Amino acid sequence: MSPGLRGAPAGPEVQERTILLSEPRAGMMQAFLFLVRLAGLLSLTSRFLVTSALQEGLPESVVEALLRPSHVSERLVGLQVRGSNFTLGNMPFLILSGTIHYFRVPRDYWKDSLLKLKACGFNTVTTHVPWNLHEPRRGQFHYSGNLDLIAFISLASEVDLWVILCVGPYIGSDLDLGGLPSWLLKDSHMKLRTTHKGFTAAVNRYFDDLIPKIRGFQFQEEGPIIAMQMENEYGSYNLDKRYMPYIKNALLSRGIKTMLMTADTGQGLLKGHTPTVFATLHMKSIRQKTYEHLSSAQGPGPVMMTVYTARSLDGWGTPRNTLDLHMLMESVREMLKLRFSLNFYMFHGGTNFGFTGGAAFPGHRLPMVTSYDYGALLTEDGGYTPEYLVFQEFFRPDAGVPSFQHQDHRPKDTYAPLAAGHFISLWDTLIHQDDEPVRSTGPLSMEQLSVNEGSGQSAGYILYETVITRGGVLNSDGHVKDRGQVFLDDKYIGVLDDTHQKLTLPSDHYKEFLTLRILVENQGRLASGTSMNQERKGLTGNIYLNGSPLRKFKIYSLEMQNKFIQRKLPNIWKPSFLHTVGPAFFLALLRVGSQPKDTFMSLQGWTKGVVFINGQNLGRYWNVGPQETLYVPGPWLKPGLNEIIVFEEFKSTLLIYFTNTSQLGY
Repeated sequence: MSPGLRGAPAGPEVQERTILLSEPRAGMMQAFLFLVRLAGLLSLTSRFLVTSALQEGLPESVVEALLRPSHVSERLVGLQVRGSNFTLGNMPFLILSGTIHYFRVPRDYWKDSLLKLKACGFNTVTTHVPWNLHEPRRGQFHYSGNLDLIAFISLASEVDLWVILCVGPYIGSDLDLGGLPSWLLKDSHMKLRTTHKGFTAAVNRYFDDLIPKIRGFQFQEEGPIIAMQMENEYGSYNLDKRYMPYIKNALLSRGIKTMLMTADTGQGLLKGHTPTVFATLHMKSIRQKTYEHLSSAQGPGPVMMTVYTARSLDGWGTPRNTLDLHMLMESVREMLKLRFSLNFYMFHGGTNFGFTGGAAFPGHRLPMVTSYDYGALLTEDGGYTPEYLVFQEFFRPDAGVPSFQHQDHRPKDTYAPLAAGHFISLWDTLIHQDDEPVRSTGPLSMEQLSVNEGSGQSAGYILYETVITRGGVLNSDGHVKDRGQVFLDDKYIGVLDDTHQKLTLPSDHYKEFLTLRILVENQGRLASGTSMNQERKGLTGNIYLNGSPLRKFKIYSLEMQNKFIQRKLPNIWKPSFLHTVGPAFFLALLRVGSQPKDTFMSLQGWTKGVVFINGQNLGRYWNVGPQETLYVPGPWLKPGLNEIIVFEEFKSTLLIYFTNTSQLGY
């Protein structure tokens, strides 16, 4: 789910991004006129001019957005469609929602983000439930710590917000495999997001565990959940007409009473629509006919823009996306005049901690950066943006939203630079891995490995080792997914990936046998598209030397979740001195005072890798940009010494810097 409305250039491209409305049919909303005014649009980008342009005021209907959980005592009738409006508890209701992903925001800061959402004038929080994080191994479910969904829903209720829950099973959200567990791909015949027996069996088991946990938080049960979104943009996938009715019945049969929704782009609206399920729109590919299709599919009724955003994701090696604040606010003002309900994606984007981020394919594979800033109304670390303040000024004066004073933002700290004083080569850690290496005649993908109690490997790196007797041309034949470093007797040779599929290996006439190693990184599975079914990682097929397939592999699963990262090892670290070459782990110690604060880590001069602090995976770094710093949440630090482990693939400077501001590129 990555709809993008970026900084708008002049000319036809702006018009392509303009949301058009058709003339209403009988009973439809009055005057479907949603044409973003282009005159002066490009010059009015400052906050002052935008704010002054919005002083015309909101329609009276926006007062419907003031309905909050504490105001509703009658819970017999949930969210319904009546004429061209929503009602909730039989009272007129306008949904003003913002998306916060609990799994992308440190748990200690959930309440802060929710309070800021409410203070901005929103009445609802939308969140997605990532199946892959809650069931990382087949049959083993996790709902604790940063994955405590019930605690997040309870907090939303506590601060007087409604909840829209996107239960999937596929949620998109720019996650690895769109939030589906990678172990599904262990089945070579798997057809994701269809009624394929292997997929529905897994979904049924997941829903049997998830739905009873959330069932009691529905509106009708005195809870805050007013709607549930099933699947995500299925109209653009559309491989099985029986699938969406199956998901609907899977939810209803398990006791879901609240309104069910679908969410699709303009092009996918009709294909994704399911009878008796309310259809909502993603702000992508919307044309005049979109609203005609919406009316024909479900009759006259309210319009909800489930995904409204000003930006799209950032990928490694590409310029950072920017937003046009004036265009954003003009669109919101027009939507509210027409009584559209909307959800702002993202209100607080947070961080792709660990290896959670997926990949996109805008003509080429684009792995996502660690920050999920996404042009949200709060910064990655939860700070106010100029856009937040404009939204708040827009909603509050005329809608009557109670005034909230801005809390002082959480203080940041700039710790002194550190030197990584110790290191250990990746090769020296192999005997300390949790799992014994897998021996195989040919290559096996991550998903095919027997690790994790048969669920295979989900993320991280995987190392293939074999013995050859001579050099020559190494050909991956497109089977390296996604990026493989090649070593011959520990000497770096080069990289194999989608664009570089051949390398020349030198011969050594003084050695009878040479050890060939290929270290493959999973850079994130595609988050959308029918190609998700082929998103297995590692070596996904034969690799050839001089035309002959290599055989007799020793395969190491390097998921980076092992006891090495937790430092439950004998003292095998060596003084680094001037050793700066990877692949290796580098260790540094950060001393923190009695009150740890947020900070940002800069690895200027390092090349590419992953950072861990006190065992927590902060995410990936890469000197190709645009992201230059990693967010370090204060709650993940502790008073005293904190252990930082950096896995560097290529070359480092040993120095680690800290700053009190994020640097996400330009």
